[in-house]
Amino acid sequence: MTRENRLPLIEICVEGIDGLLAAQAAGADRVELCASLIEGGITPSLGTVRAALDQASVPFHVMVRPRGGDFLYSDTEYASMLADVSALRELGVPGVVLGCLNADGTIDEARMSELTQAAGSLNVTCHRAFDMTRDPAEALEALIRSKVGRVLTSGQRDTAVEGASLLADLVRQAGDRIVILGCGGLDLGNIADVRGKTGLSEMHFAALKDVPSAMAYRNPHVGMGGSDLDREYRNTLTDIPLAAATIAAAKA
Repeated sequence: MTRENRLPLIEICVEGIDGLLAAQAAGADRVELCASLIEGGITPSLGTVRAALDQASVPFHVMVRPRGGDFLYSDTEYASMLADVSALRELGVPGVVLGCLNADGTIDEARMSELTQAAGSLNVTCHRAFDMTRDPAEALEALIRSKVGRVLTSGQRDTAVEGASLLADLVRQAGDRIVILGCGGLDLGNIADVRGKTGLSEMHFAALKDVPSAMAYRNPHVGMGGSDLDREYRNTLTDIPLAAATIAAAKA
């Protein structure tokens, strides 16, 4: 088998166009394109998406998430998500990544179904909002009813290593009705073992490194948010050698 069709399919989560270019250089099969990974990923700018359409050589799915925090959205936030999905469909992106919950910890089927309908022929992935549901088996069935094609999950634990048992259960439950995209702390040292224990056909990780800013002048008295003033002079990038090595370990 060639690299392109060897399982598991590997998706790399990135921030911005530079992250996308790094991920595809490392050999990713697909990219999840986000802004602000420090928030867990939110919707990237229109300019970023257009740059990705111009420069991507692998499929990429765009995060549709109006803010960080929980997945219980106001009516105005939800309207913005619908507008983003429609705009992304018109631009011709390959897929979108989104998720809405009810206050009781169940999948918001009405909104998920409407978002999926708005996406049309685009691939639709439910992100880790799934991991915040109270009953993962029922949540998976709700996503299937909503016509979602894929769910990103760590098995409702911080890491896929801890959630491996549930991931294996979800793979069995899903069958060929929905794809289970495993994630959560996957790295060079554990990705092959997690794959072996779960039977995942698709896996997702971020291979990130912090690098110092190239700014020569630094104002130590101003921060753009939070108390970590050094954050203004530290950038988070996708590490190409680490990503490539992790992909190789998963596909070995």
